[in-house]
Amino acid sequence: MESLNRMAIELVDEALDFAEELDIGAFELDNEATVIDFGVEFDGGIESGLLLAEIQTAGLATVQTRMDDVGNAPIPHVELSTDHPALALLCAQKAGWEVTTESFEGLGSGPARALVGEESEFARTGYHDAFDLTVLAIESDQLPDESVAEQVADMADVEPSGVFLPVFPSASIAGSVTMAARAAELAAFRLSELGYDPLDLVSATASAPIAPIAGDEQTAMARTNDALAYGGQVHLTVREEFDRFDEVASTANDEYGRPFAEIFDEADWDFYEVDDGVFAPAQVTVDVIGGPTTVYGETNEELLVESFGL
Repeated sequence: MESLNRMAIELVDEALDFAEELDIGAFELDNEATVIDFGVEFDGGIESGLLLAEIQTAGLATVQTRMDDVGNAPIPHVELSTDHPALALLCAQKAGWEVTTESFEGLGSGPARALVGEESEFARTGYHDAFDLTVLAIESDQLPDESVAEQVADMADVEPSGVFLPVFPSASIAGSVTMAARAAELAAFRLSELGYDPLDLVSATASAPIAPIAGDEQTAMARTNDALAYGGQVHLTVREEFDRFDEVASTANDEYGRPFAEIFDEADWDFYEVDDGVFAPAQVTVDVIGGPTTVYGETNEELLVESFGL
């Protein structure tokens, strides 16, 4: 497989070329790193959110919208499919980089992680990228500065001028869209953490509702995670059987049935103080090649209606 970062940069170029049409902005920092604003000072939109999800998966996933309903209310959903689950979802899309400087905090996802390669997913997949340009998408309600670009450049071993930083708040259209695109990633990550070989994931298809855009970051965090844990549906095609498939869906966690506003509040809104097991899709179908096809979990429309304020 060629460089994840190279493939992502092609999509970044598309975002820069069509920034006006996508209602996003871009500017260069003093150290020549590029920030792309997907929702902090620009509105962005559904299309920009879909493109951002493609960037996060390094172009290895097809991402689109469809209409469905939640509590009889028409709500757009995001559908994502990939035939490279380990690379697209775990080595690229996963939000595994805590970006912290004296002046900035955010959560990073995207193929820049593959240039660092310190997370367990890279040992499990055996993948490590090498490229002179890199992309780290950052979830934050503030725009990153030079210190952020320097941190990314240093860890990814590239020049600051080769760093591209798409940024989006949770409380934005792009934030709701890209979160809805994470249902398959959550299933893949959960399986990997349970001990399943991610290279035995052959394909993944998933959908989840796009949560209504909240007026603040905390409400947005709660709604977008509710959308996945209570409305996310995933289909996985896999090579091998596994005796813990039943632990992948959110229904397997003791916290199931509680809205994320309560879960986050108990953890003082510290994402890293919450048990990883709650971050899972509502329902998962596992199709073992040459073996059984089994469904685990269920969606919870009543909780979604409450969370979305419908």
